[in-house]
Amino acid sequence: MIYLKNPEQIEKMRVAGEALYEVLQKLREAIKPGETTGALDVYAEQLIRKIGATPSFLNYHGYPASLCASVDEQVVHGIPSDKVVLKEGSIISIDCGLVLDGWQADSAFTVGIGDISEDAATLIKITEECFWKGVRQAVNGNRLGDIGHAIQSYAEKNGCGVIRDLTGHGIGRAMHEDPTVFNFGEAGRGVRIKKGMALAIEPMICAGDWPVEELSDGWTYVTRDRSLCAHYEHTIAITEEGLPQILTLPGFKWEEEEA
Repeated sequence: MIYLKNPEQIEKMRVAGEALYEVLQKLREAIKPGETTGALDVYAEQLIRKIGATPSFLNYHGYPASLCASVDEQVVHGIPSDKVVLKEGSIISIDCGLVLDGWQADSAFTVGIGDISEDAATLIKITEECFWKGVRQAVNGNRLGDIGHAIQSYAEKNGCGVIRDLTGHGIGRAMHEDPTVFNFGEAGRGVRIKKGMALAIEPMICAGDWPVEELSDGWTYVTRDRSLCAHYEHTIAITEEGLPQILTLPGFKWEEEEA
């Protein structure tokens, strides 16, 4: 079932989103060669609890950490560890969520660790651009297939693969709600987008082919061909007119020509 949110509920989600944004900004600053993903996870939990929020991921279906830290060919759900030391030239995707006043926020980004290759930097850029292509389709009256089609078209036009086995999702009081938000698909197909929907749109884009496999830890997904993968996500809310509100990006406003 899809739960539509009223303006008061969306405002509470915005407050949660702004809190998560601040957490992620501080985590960005902590990413450097020699740091461990385990230390990043400890820091993330400290930051979240300091503001009176709760980590969404910790103990979610048994997941053992407050964030997902996925390095290089890892797509999502990389488990933080003191044994994973960040190395110059790698890339890392940080995915994190929190609950504040009963409402969820979920967001992810990918950055380079120190100096990275031009190809890696381009992949990160294309992944973020895929999000923006998709979110522009997240308007009242469109269909979910319009989002996926926009993401897929842009990624493949730029020679990248779109991960198909992992998706975005609805979000609200629960971290994962209906509907499923695919990063590929046909325009004009799928569930109709309506005012009050809250969605986590999160393209996962790889430099190679899209098939993935799960590692023996039961959580981490990697590209089967071990190509680099990047991830970018925001929590959004659908408005009656115009482009959506981006709840995990405080202060963002659509330009008039975009709207």
